[in-house]
Amino acid sequence: MTSENRNYDHFLTPDEEEELVAFRHELHRHPELSGEEEKTAARVVEFVGRRGPDKVLTGLGGHGVAVIFEGAEPGPTLLVRSELDALPIQELSGLDYSSETPGKAHLCGHDGHTTTVAALAYGLEKQRPAKGRVVLMFQPAEETGAGSAAVIADPRYGEIRPDMAISLHNMPGAPIGHATLAPGIVCCASRGMEVRLTGRTAHASQPETGISPMAALSALMPALTALGGGDVKGERFSMATVTHASMGEPAYGVAPGAGRLMATLRTRSDGEMAALVAAAEDLVERAAKESGLRFEISYDDIFDASENHPDAVRLLEEALDARGVTHDAGDLPFRGSEDFGRFGQGSKGAMFFLGAGEGRPHVHNPDYVFPDELIGIGSGVFMHAIRSYLG
Repeated sequence: MTSENRNYDHFLTPDEEEELVAFRHELHRHPELSGEEEKTAARVVEFVGRRGPDKVLTGLGGHGVAVIFEGAEPGPTLLVRSELDALPIQELSGLDYSSETPGKAHLCGHDGHTTTVAALAYGLEKQRPAKGRVVLMFQPAEETGAGSAAVIADPRYGEIRPDMAISLHNMPGAPIGHATLAPGIVCCASRGMEVRLTGRTAHASQPETGISPMAALSALMPALTALGGGDVKGERFSMATVTHASMGEPAYGVAPGAGRLMATLRTRSDGEMAALVAAAEDLVERAAKESGLRFEISYDDIFDASENHPDAVRLLEEALDARGVTHDAGDLPFRGSEDFGRFGQGSKGAMFFLGAGEGRPHVHNPDYVFPDELIGIGSGVFMHAIRSYLG
């Protein structure tokens, strides 16, 4: 590849890199949780809007933002996606730009991902793609698994439905700037299961006159956990993690008459989830029946499996190689879940994972810190993919 064809590889000036870091720090100081990202979205619109996009869609699926740069000729649509939401965790990083909102913080790096995608607007302002269009997607509510579904369900999404969709996520534990990428499933399907058991309270001295959830809860916790098995790299992986259990009220004189249990169900693929759900529900029904309890089951935080399409993987591999970013398949697939997978349904999608440093706190830790140097690395890879795909 000639140097003339690669003049987009280093598309950010030092001053622009400083502006981007300052923008990331501003986002970090003002985190908003899933579904609450109104001010974060407004900051993105104001910041990226300075770069002269051809169209901006706001309020997609809640507070989602799509920033569109049109090419000179007709062609395919390439969507580059990031996330807007923060986490309900108290930050303990000690940064001079730490969260100013108690109990909320960007401890997954979504502020960094958003800034990395926003950086592309600098290059696209200077040189539109030769054909097609680029959609910079700033998605709400990734952490709950609801955001991408809401964006895709928005009637206006039809205007920007992509032929190709790409994304990244930072990955503490891997060397800075080393990428993990492979075709096939990269993140598991998962869903949160909530079980409510209802019996009848009683005096603590006469528990036999009530109906307690204690025996059912005690049986369900190990029984649900035992549903898990297999290796995530195999075809029959499943996992059930009990995340919360409670019963009754904090009182000595009342035997409990109700209980609550929460668990995360996880499988390697979407198809295997139905079998795990059926097995878990059967356990609940049998435990409740044995204790004479009524029960209700509900689901939340539902994530489809994320699967990388080979064509999208090849596009990213070429960009990584051109940018000199080392990469391998690492430990894929990961047991964790990611909301990006839905963008790959109906288009060719792929996500890569960019190392955030060895020996660093992991995402969702209270002292996690996103490395600012990933902004330039990640945006450089994305820009190369854009030019390779659309010219």
